[in-house]
Amino acid sequence: MGNRQMKIGLWFYGLGTALTGILDIAWGGFDGSHQPIQSLSKNVSGQYILAYVAGVWLVAGGLAILWRRSEKIGAAASAIAYLIFMALWLPRYSAGIHAYGWRIDVLLGISFGLVQQLMLAAPAALIYTSSASAGSVLQQRTAIAVRWMLGLPPIVFGLFHLAAIRVFASIVPQWMPFGNFWAVLTGVAFILAGIAICSGVKDVLALRLLALMLLLFEGLVEIPPIFVRLHNQATWGAAVYNLTAIGACWIFAESLASRADRGRIGAAKNAGISRSDRVVA
Repeated sequence: MGNRQMKIGLWFYGLGTALTGILDIAWGGFDGSHQPIQSLSKNVSGQYILAYVAGVWLVAGGLAILWRRSEKIGAAASAIAYLIFMALWLPRYSAGIHAYGWRIDVLLGISFGLVQQLMLAAPAALIYTSSASAGSVLQQRTAIAVRWMLGLPPIVFGLFHLAAIRVFASIVPQWMPFGNFWAVLTGVAFILAGIAICSGVKDVLALRLLALMLLLFEGLVEIPPIFVRLHNQATWGAAVYNLTAIGACWIFAESLASRADRGRIGAAKNAGISRSDRVVA
């Protein structure tokens, strides 16, 4: 993954992963909004030890991604961690249905947490297979899997925004009027981005705009609360998650763009060879 634009995404993703680990180490516990270990039991034995282990694992994996020689190891470590965090959301479905019934907002809320982690596992697969020959079956299958792993989460995000408009309107900065409007607009934007990514229609543009939207969220929604709740792990975790998700979108966008460029170059070369053959004939 030597593309300069790709490296920007790698730095966002790698540093975001490392910072996630640093938060687990600093608090000696898991961020319940992203790493719901409490879904297994209210009092998990040795939870703080597990948090330190997970933290060191994430720091090592995130930093390893930033160097070419170790990026595959870092990608594998990151994917394992994020998939474990994703699996921790599964027991929440049973608990949520038992407590609240088959409410769509509850199911979407749990799915929201689950696909957040799925989204972060996606670019790790791209990084891990980046050394395979261009156009190989492995790379093609990975690209298809990553497309859905990155395309479905925004759709779930958008549906949850529309199902819980008041909740998301409440986190819109107070200096921005019409909170409900921005919550709905954001939900629609998420859904459209997800559809574009899954369908492959304007997918690169959708990924870049999604990364830009997340970057705006970072500055307007995620970072300001840190200054008010400085000692709250969830507040820091939301900001760090956003950075990692920006990297995930950026990596896949540049991967798709570079594949398209290689396709155009290959087509141009073939066309040039055909013309040369006709001239010789």
